Amino acid sequence: MDRLLLLGLNHTTAPLEVRERLAFNAHQRMEALSRFRQQFPNCELVVLSTCNRVELYAAREVHGHPRTEELIQFAAEFHGLPVAHFAPHLYHKANRQVVEHLFHVASSLDSMVLGETQILGQVREAYEAAAQASAAGPLLNPLFQRAIAVGKQVVRDTALNEGRLSIASVAVDYARGIFDHFHDKTVLCVGAGKMATLVLENFVGLKPGCLLVCNRDSAKASAVATRFGGHAVTLDKLADHLIAADIVLTSTGSAHPIVTRQQFDRLRKRRRYRPIFLIDIAVPRDVEPSVGQIDNVYLYNLDDLQQVVSQTQAQRKGAIDAARKIIVQHVESFVAWHRQRELGPAIHQLYNRYHQIAQEELARTLGKLPNVTEAERAHLQDLARRIVNKLLHDPVQAVRHADPEHMPAAQYLHALEKLFQLRERTTDVDSPEDELSDEPRES
Repeated sequence: MDRLLLLGLNHTTAPLEVRERLAFNAHQRMEALSRFRQQFPNCELVVLSTCNRVELYAAREVHGHPRTEELIQFAAEFHGLPVAHFAPHLYHKANRQVVEHLFHVASSLDSMVLGETQILGQVREAYEAAAQASAAGPLLNPLFQRAIAVGKQVVRDTALNEGRLSIASVAVDYARGIFDHFHDKTVLCVGAGKMATLVLENFVGLKPGCLLVCNRDSAKASAVATRFGGHAVTLDKLADHLIAADIVLTSTGSAHPIVTRQQFDRLRKRRRYRPIFLIDIAVPRDVEPSVGQIDNVYLYNLDDLQQVVSQTQAQRKGAIDAARKIIVQHVESFVAWHRQRELGPAIHQLYNRYHQIAQEELARTLGKLPNVTEAERAHLQDLARRIVNKLLHDPVQAVRHADPEHMPAAQYLHALEKLFQLRERTTDVDSPEDELSDEPRES
């Protein structure tokens, strides 16, 4: 596991203003994967970018590149940011820690909202994008496939996603604290993506008097509006919609705020200074933070909601423990599988080399024994084979079951090649070690 590297930041290490500047939209992610492959052609990369995290998962050459500082520089250059802007908020992990972290992420144990299932889809989407760009290869392919399977098992076999608080439910609770009733209120949803739809579904339960949905893609806006019994409106008249709205949900992919302090100040008089509740769940943010300083404007973003939803963790210890138990089992299984995969070719070559030596020596001896029968020849060949198997059994088992934290697989490979003078890799002879072991051999 000495080739995996993770660089990232999330809602626990970086404020929203940092996360939004380092985020990747769908187009930027594909561009980043392409640039990474050009810069490090023999390496792999998956970019996971959500509202609450930005993470780069890399599989690099043994003792090669990119190193951590090179991955940091890659992210900085891609976004045109000075490293000092985000470096204090970064975490980086390597090898086994990367597997553990990814499995926790896919299982939503590292999420702002424990048990939320959207992150599993985001992990899958990040992996599929990397696969499409040919940026995921022999190490990240099986790693992310296993992570997705772990996330599914946690959802299926634990109660982690039951009785949870969500960003949507917390936002609705805040709305109830601002307004006494909703039958005469207008809800405006700006954006028609998955996250906006999830939150909007909760607000529809309040039975507001009017629901407006606008999006750059009018077809998407119409589809969401139809689903929830609302009206699709155009984005170019956003100011008019803000005047009518009492509750505004924003979740667009805009690189810049769509609601600024200057714009909103001009609308206050036309709104008759009515209270307005703004829920900005976009990254980067759709609403300038200073808008929240205006009287009768209640603005909440993802970081504002974090404190409330994070309190659910202490209340759900049993489900968390069950999920962690599943993760531990899968981490051990994946690490063992990967180690066998890394060492397998060298072990096969070791057996090939010494069986070949034994057969050469046997042939030399048989040449001096002209009266050996076919039955005797077969017994001698079987004897030579079994002697080689028994001599190699202990050192091979020591290599296969050694503590990878004590010595990585690459060091064992190097030691095998030096000690046994292994050169060309051949696989024409299967390793016979299974005859001496009850454990299945990885193919």
